[in-house]
Amino acid sequence: MKRQQGFTLIELVVVIIILGILAVTAAPKFINLQGDARVSALNGLKASIQGANTLVYSKAALAGEEKKAATDTTPPAVDIGTGTNAVTQFGYLQATEAELENAIEISFDVGTSATDPTVANDTGADWIIFVNNGTATMWQKGAPATCRFSYTQATSSTVAPAFSAIPAASAC
Repeated sequence: MKRQQGFTLIELVVVIIILGILAVTAAPKFINLQGDARVSALNGLKASIQGANTLVYSKAALAGEEKKAATDTTPPAVDIGTGTNAVTQFGYLQATEAELENAIEISFDVGTSATDPTVANDTGADWIIFVNNGTATMWQKGAPATCRFSYTQATSSTVAPAFSAIPAASAC
């Protein structure tokens, strides 16, 4: 008569406990993948604006428009190859929905405030923008209110545009 070999109940319980311990230690590394993805998307949008600003400023400097404000009697404008000239603020992109959409070829929905992720008019865009006094605050649709960054346009020919810090993944 052959004796069948198998796992005892004790061996199975020990293996399950070991797998549970491994899962508990490994899970935190994978739980916040959505937050990491949102931070990466914000970084990508920020880099797009920075790249567009480099192009716009270079073209504005070549055209002699880098010292003019958008409010001048003849607003400074440069051809950026999109079919619509970019009206600049001291050679850089203005912090307006229209100028950012033109320069980085993106679509925005308009938000109700810089701290409220509610959309005023939903057109199906993936990004939301709120503009107030030369500062554009942008975030991804569906992201928490803390997962955003701001772009502040240049205020003079000696003060370049500024970006707020990108939030940590835990805020997204």
